[in-house]
Amino acid sequence: MSKINAIITGVGGYVPDYVLNNDELSRMVETNDEWIMSRVGIKERRILNEEGLGTSYMARKAAKQLLQKTGTDPDSIDAIIVATSTADYKFPSTASIVLGKIGLKNAFAMDFSAACCGFLYTLDVAAGMIQSGRYKKIIVIGADKMSSIVDYQDRQTCPLFGDGAAAVLLEATEEENIGVMDNYFRTDGKGLPFLHLKAGGSVCPPSHFTVDHRLHYLYQEGRTVFRYAVTSMSDDCVLIAERNGLNKDNIRFIVPHQANIRIIEAVAKRLELPMEKVMVNIEHFGNTSAATIPLALWENEPLLKKGDNLILTAFGAGFVHGASYLKWAYDGK
Repeated sequence: MSKINAIITGVGGYVPDYVLNNDELSRMVETNDEWIMSRVGIKERRILNEEGLGTSYMARKAAKQLLQKTGTDPDSIDAIIVATSTADYKFPSTASIVLGKIGLKNAFAMDFSAACCGFLYTLDVAAGMIQSGRYKKIIVIGADKMSSIVDYQDRQTCPLFGDGAAAVLLEATEEENIGVMDNYFRTDGKGLPFLHLKAGGSVCPPSHFTVDHRLHYLYQEGRTVFRYAVTSMSDDCVLIAERNGLNKDNIRFIVPHQANIRIIEAVAKRLELPMEKVMVNIEHFGNTSAATIPLALWENEPLLKKGDNLILTAFGAGFVHGASYLKWAYDGK
């Protein structure tokens, strides 16, 4: 019996219409375009500002586009998994809401939480489910409404984040040497003091105190996170490349988490890759957390060809990090 592997057979995406650029942001906090561009490389970000819409809205938009693009029968989907840190509710899962909205009748749904590594980790879990032979088609979505947890009075963090979602269709194949080839994931658990959302969980439930003291917004100690991210993402990519015989000549693209242009450039330099071989969308989308990697695939899908070697890499809160090696399964055009 041939070995079953998992391949991406399509990508869908969605970003909100509203564009928050650096000029508008400079009227909200003490900052300017030059300062933001020189430090993180972000010119604008998309914001879901319509009242009553959450992460599931963007996720279902991406999933609907995915199903339409691939011509997939919704009843053939076995599962839908949403990677997010900004779920619509504590429960039910955002994935269950998406499933209901797009009318999947033969699937189950669940959320995964691994911060900015959410899509990377979820992709591997879904691939393992398919490799088991029990499932044929799984939709994996990375989606975050980061504007819902950003403090627009904090000039250090509010320029960094945007909203968006992207979805991939993962399918079973018996074709050799294609699909999800290798992964390296680690969590060192040291990240709590440096990147967290203090209130709203079981340790610090919501109260008048937490609201009055603005504890429901993201906190980041930027220098520490930057240092760990550069080291971890670079080391992880080198490890994946070395053990799979990949180098600057046969790697088609690095697809990094879009947190900071300087981090992305450092990863490329470590692998001796020109920036033409790095997928970058941070300038116009900002950091959309779990959505950054699939959004990059979505935007650059026309450039991809069957057999292309891709390395995906990310770093996030909790100091989760890792890299994945994919051999692309279809011509994007």
